[in-house]
Amino acid sequence: MIDRHPDNSGRTDAAASTLMNGAPATSERHSLTAGANGPTMLHDVTFVETMAHFDRERVPERVVHAKGAGAFGEFECTADVSAYTKAALFRKGVTTPMFARFSTVAGEQGSPDTWRDPRGFALKFYTSEGNYDLVGNNTPIFFIRDAMRFPHFIHSQKRRGATGLRDHHMQWDFWTSSPESAHQVTYLMGMRGIPKTYRHMNGYGSHTYMWVNEAGERFWVKYAFISDQGVEGLTDAEAEKLAGSQPDAHRADLYEAIERGEFPSWTLYVQVIPYEDAKNYKINIFDVTKTVPLADYPRIEVGRMTLNRIPDNFFAEVEQAAFAPSNLVPGIGLSPDKMLLGRVFSYADTQRHRIGANYQQLPVNAARVPVNTYQQDGPMAYTHNDDQCVHAPNTTGRGYADAPASAEETWGLDDPELVRDWQPIQSDMDDDFTQAGILVRDVMSDAERDEFVATVARHLLAGVHGDVLERAFEYWKNVDAETGQRIEDAVRAGGDA
Repeated sequence: MIDRHPDNSGRTDAAASTLMNGAPATSERHSLTAGANGPTMLHDVTFVETMAHFDRERVPERVVHAKGAGAFGEFECTADVSAYTKAALFRKGVTTPMFARFSTVAGEQGSPDTWRDPRGFALKFYTSEGNYDLVGNNTPIFFIRDAMRFPHFIHSQKRRGATGLRDHHMQWDFWTSSPESAHQVTYLMGMRGIPKTYRHMNGYGSHTYMWVNEAGERFWVKYAFISDQGVEGLTDAEAEKLAGSQPDAHRADLYEAIERGEFPSWTLYVQVIPYEDAKNYKINIFDVTKTVPLADYPRIEVGRMTLNRIPDNFFAEVEQAAFAPSNLVPGIGLSPDKMLLGRVFSYADTQRHRIGANYQQLPVNAARVPVNTYQQDGPMAYTHNDDQCVHAPNTTGRGYADAPASAEETWGLDDPELVRDWQPIQSDMDDDFTQAGILVRDVMSDAERDEFVATVARHLLAGVHGDVLERAFEYWKNVDAETGQRIEDAVRAGGDA
């Protein structure tokens, strides 16, 4: 008989493994069987526990933003913006620990990092007043303006029911049926549609948010995190090569840069819009398909975000990281943006489904300040309130909240009329195509415009046909007549469309 444990300890080393209850495991190499060739014994607790946990070691992946990477860092506020907000993390000189997660929107786990797709730019600030989540993208706009359409949009970007394949025709059917998508699709098909790395892209809050100062005065703000590494993109050819040779290229680049000590950073700027201006401004600032021109409301520098530590464990700290726009702190509020208000419900709700009702007790999600909540029990609860009073109001001395509506919670732009339609266009600048046209004509260089035409044509030639193709031509002509005609000519020259 061969002695596999010369020290006769029955262990391979001094720090041998244990079961989850802390007791020594028996063997990680061999299961207990009835004879050398017999069946495995059900009372081999190490085997049963190992296999049972293995069967359950994946949580459901995110419906959107499933593929991503994350890192820890800090945000330093370098400017005095106390005139606009009382939020503690935006006090000059304050440094706040944080976590950032970057992701693709449509790709599933295991999909290439270099698909042409917007990138998620999700930030969790562990502030002295509680956690603040800013959940945005690398684009300042989005495809739709009403959260009711979000499931339909995502379904159109995912996979067909019969084949399980992504389908350009389905994507363009949705886009051309939704003219408000024009600005974002123009951005997506341009040179910023595929970032070179996560380090070489900007991040935006996209929505309009509210800031409130100590005096209770309210302001509208839009966030922009501008990459200190510069903004660079990949061509389709470069992206396809990486997808085949290094599908995790962006994840690897982020971690390798931090390990080298090349800590990526972004400078935060905000556009501050006086509260009353929103009522009569030429653009609806609560429409996430629009940008607010910098000429009207210039950016104000606020501080710098730096990422300097990779996760100790990817699953625990990246996969289980849970972001929700509902995580707010004093001095920061929401706005009447319909997409934002839909996300306030949906994001926290999906985390409760994906990870569990107590997901905010996980270390990566937990606040760094004392928590006093009347929520209790539920799966995997590992913090509790001892035997404190479980109800509010109460007369036991345990504190509870009972404040009137705060400035951060309310706005008074319109009469409280319940409607289902979008508000009328404010001006010629407020339609669905004007800003997309400005991006094509005034922002893109000639070379970028040429590549843009080629990119859109390639995308349309990948299976878009019939009425949807004709609508796509009209869609781009509404953005810019000359560019739209060039796209049509390129497609018709490329095959029998």
